[in-house]
Amino acid sequence: MAKTSSSNEVRTLVLVGRTGNGKSAVGNSVLGRRAFKSKSSSSGVTRVCELQRTIIKDGPIVNVIDTPGLFDGTHSAGKEIVKCIDMAKDGIHAILMVFSVKTRFSEEEQATFLALQALFGHKIVDYMIVVFTGGDELEENEETLDDYLGHECPQPLKDIMILCGNRKLLFDNKTKDKEKQLGQVQQLLTLVDMVISQNGGLPFTNELFIELKEKATMRDNQQKALDSLKGYSKEEMFEIKMQMQQKYDDELKRMINMVESKLKEETANLLKKLEEERVARLKAEENYRSFQNASNDEIRRLKEDLEKANRRRDPGLPFPFNLLIPFRGRRPIPPPCPIL
Repeated sequence: MAKTSSSNEVRTLVLVGRTGNGKSAVGNSVLGRRAFKSKSSSSGVTRVCELQRTIIKDGPIVNVIDTPGLFDGTHSAGKEIVKCIDMAKDGIHAILMVFSVKTRFSEEEQATFLALQALFGHKIVDYMIVVFTGGDELEENEETLDDYLGHECPQPLKDIMILCGNRKLLFDNKTKDKEKQLGQVQQLLTLVDMVISQNGGLPFTNELFIELKEKATMRDNQQKALDSLKGYSKEEMFEIKMQMQQKYDDELKRMINMVESKLKEETANLLKKLEEERVARLKAEENYRSFQNASNDEIRRLKEDLEKANRRRDPGLPFPFNLLIPFRGRRPIPPPCPIL
């Protein structure tokens, strides 16, 4: 049973997904205001990671981090991932994997999920919640999310939801109904509380988070210590602080290069795996078509053989009446002699 959030708690949520799936719109729905730029576009509006915050009435403080499409080829994925970690130094309470019911599930989305697993480890899946946008379209078609998934869900997406513990919900980002808006946000926060409870009350962190937090804490402590010193001019203080910040920025660049290198390696492995799966799928489809054609040919041959056999018996009578031909014209067998 998930515990109820108190007003002094903080929840950090990270939105990830393909460009155009509606990540920013989901973030705005959670925040209750238009904080992130959002519009229907295949090119995407979000260019860099961005953090916005809201305070839920009688609930927690919620940090929402919006990210660009990390694997659409238009951004430095490593840079944005490190920036996201820098924004969430204390850990991530939930990762919202955003898909859209208006578009087909793509290899880019599968690659995003697998790359996050490869980069952060399999534990990251325990913090994922699958959010589908486009609730207005399903409502217009009088469909539920389960109806949609029942006939539109490809196997890779089914696998993702199984790994995520089937934590999913549908968002209608276009609704003007205040009660509906509040209800879907509350449903999301309930899932977030469930995720936290199932992970022992702790947010997700790993070595990258810990290292970055230590470096940031060291920089902040040095700058505070510098502020308490006397005998330095403002220009000298500014120069020293700039040097401290430069040292921290250099650490960020080192981490970015490390993440980029790992992502490059994992992306190559993913592309190879996806290509192998595509080739295997095409081969299986070709084998099925060959089997189907062979079966159809065999059925057609058997049907032709049967028709030929029927015509040999009596071309004038249809089957099965022609089977009676051998008995036509025969004298009936007399009954047994009554004397015997």
